Amino acid sequence: MEKYVIHGGKPLHGEVEISGAKNAAVAIIPAALMVHGVCRLENLPEISDTDTLLRILTYLGAKVNMINRSTVELDCTHVQMDLIPDQMWDMTRRIRASYYLIGAMLGRFGRARTTMPGGCNFGIRPIDQHIKGLTALGADVTLSGGFICANARDGHLHGRTIYLDKVSVGATINIMIAAVTAEGRTVIENVAREPHIVDLANFLNSMGADVRGAGTDVIKIRGVKQLHGGSYALIPDQIEAGTYMAAVAAAGGSIRVSNIIPKHLEGISSKLQEMNVEVEEGDDYVLVRRDGPLHNANIKTKPYPGFPTDMQPQMTAVLCCAPGVSVVTEAVWSSGRFKYVAELNKMGAHIEVEDQSAFIQGVDSLTGATVRACDLRAGAAMVIAGLAAQGVTQIEDVLYIERGYQDIVGKFRALGADIRCIDEPEEPARGWNAG
Repeated sequence: MEKYVIHGGKPLHGEVEISGAKNAAVAIIPAALMVHGVCRLENLPEISDTDTLLRILTYLGAKVNMINRSTVELDCTHVQMDLIPDQMWDMTRRIRASYYLIGAMLGRFGRARTTMPGGCNFGIRPIDQHIKGLTALGADVTLSGGFICANARDGHLHGRTIYLDKVSVGATINIMIAAVTAEGRTVIENVAREPHIVDLANFLNSMGADVRGAGTDVIKIRGVKQLHGGSYALIPDQIEAGTYMAAVAAAGGSIRVSNIIPKHLEGISSKLQEMNVEVEEGDDYVLVRRDGPLHNANIKTKPYPGFPTDMQPQMTAVLCCAPGVSVVTEAVWSSGRFKYVAELNKMGAHIEVEDQSAFIQGVDSLTGATVRACDLRAGAAMVIAGLAAQGVTQIEDVLYIERGYQDIVGKFRALGADIRCIDEPEEPARGWNAG
């Protein structure tokens, strides 16, 4: 069993280069299923979620050629949905992004089948808006035995105007993917505006789609016969960048976060500045410094361009060391996203959760303890807390962290952190004959 061991209390210094966006990658790889010909993806993050999706495509008959650690060539020309091995379903159950295969399969084959989404368990993941959109395009969608099945009523999809009752990143992505080869014009209203939505649209357009309006609240798509091959480089990961910014806010020091798009970080940067952290923007980097005391702050998550829900746990970890009372309100997901609070409290934090809000009474310092990563971003929060804490922190269940962060241990070590990954054998279960 792998775990991270951190000797905290050391400020961070140096430069960290941000990898490609995880949330863009897990949408674009399924979308590549729609492409006839060779599709080259660059700046792909080397994380377990992308590896799982690439393996899923191979089970569908795609040719996957890794050029280097961040570049892959995909040829989905001869993919098919018949005789899918059971191993593929085991993989689709592991990650949330497996439901993007529904839109891709519907657009490519006129029928689709995959498992309900897996991934981090921090709240209910409703797919009602996915179903609403795909049904409007002409598909019959059923849920049975843990599977999502969809069939285009007359063999192919038709463009329609769709209004999402709630801003949903997942539904926006799924409907976009399905609609690019639907007959006629599709208009999706009240859509998500996150940077990876724009990145997916740019990818689809580079492969021959006609998608307009991504980044606004209305996306218009004119269907094309099919997508063709091409090359595309993914945007950098705003949440990975924000995580390193939060880490230096908690541990102190000065770092340069490079290979980023500063505009994507504005919500994070402004909140850190409110907390007495210096953030200086460059063309493709930010300089982040903190050598004075932190200030308390209130945070409420919102869809982009508001404060991202995927940065909520990391910022809560930072606010544990800010004098006074801070309030973090989760307005995107359920209160299940606060499961990690119990782990921070093991380290001496004073946090109480009421409904959708966490009330944080700042402490002088955190103390190292054995904690676990409850999910991907909660795991990042444990790393940040461990870097700021006095003493030794051990983090278990780090497989969640490695779903979305490329070489997080190596990158923090390069910044001067005392962190390492160790692999300890799991203790065998004791039976009647155990010694």
